[in-house]
Amino acid sequence: LWFGCICSPALGEKWTASVVKSLEAVVGSCVVLPCSFNYPGTLLPTSRLRGIWHLSKEDTKIVYSEDNTKVLDSFKGRTNMLGKLGDKNCTLEITDVKDHDNGPFCFRIELVKTHDNKETTEKYSFVDECAELKMQNPPEPELFQSNTAVQGKPYAITCSVRHTCPSHVPVFTWSRGSKDDVIHIQKPVLSGIWETQSIMVFIPEEKDDHTQITCTAAFNGGKVKSRSIQLNVKRIGNIYHIIIPVAVAIGTAVIFGVICIAVMKKYKNRIAELQSREGR
Repeated sequence: LWFGCICSPALGEKWTASVVKSLEAVVGSCVVLPCSFNYPGTLLPTSRLRGIWHLSKEDTKIVYSEDNTKVLDSFKGRTNMLGKLGDKNCTLEITDVKDHDNGPFCFRIELVKTHDNKETTEKYSFVDECAELKMQNPPEPELFQSNTAVQGKPYAITCSVRHTCPSHVPVFTWSRGSKDDVIHIQKPVLSGIWETQSIMVFIPEEKDDHTQITCTAAFNGGKVKSRSIQLNVKRIGNIYHIIIPVAVAIGTAVIFGVICIAVMKKYKNRIAELQSREGR
């Protein structure tokens, strides 16, 4: 019977599901398990479908169900179906991730009667398409600078971090600037992986040269990671710091040369005058 539930056809064809089979998660944060399913025939409304997530092949160890009484105590209040079953989306969210939330997590779909919401004999479990979680430490932010910082001109630094918790994105703070100087961007990178960016735009001054700028990412659950870079500011007055001393040195040399020539000329004239007197 169990084998029949797994492989039973609908209208002569199979129901299928697709999940990201391996994801990294941070303990205390959340993780989203992307999931989609397909079936033959006409599109069924959400009211005809009931989605359940369970552990591995043990369909009685339920981690998500509309009926919360069926959910394992260790998962109660921590799982949420983000996807709409009517759109063939079975994406699951797990919050407050525990170090033992490794899975595998498998999806099952059940058809229900519309008039009394009771389940039917049509149930499809996808135990070959299950997701596993690997626990990791929060990743360090990455910092990117735009070209060279020039004194008095707008300059941008981007701080980014990849994560698996799009519903509770990391919160960034900077060691300088204000909230008005910062732009936040959230975008998907791969299935199950998102990237959050914090872009700080400011106008560097001469005093900012060789200073440290730190970006800190606070993850859902309270864990924090930081990274710093040194800011090198190209000063607009740098060329004058070179030209002025050189000009002064050249001017001094010229003046000294003129004085020397004048002294030598006067000295020669004096010698000539003395020699003319002796000749007399």
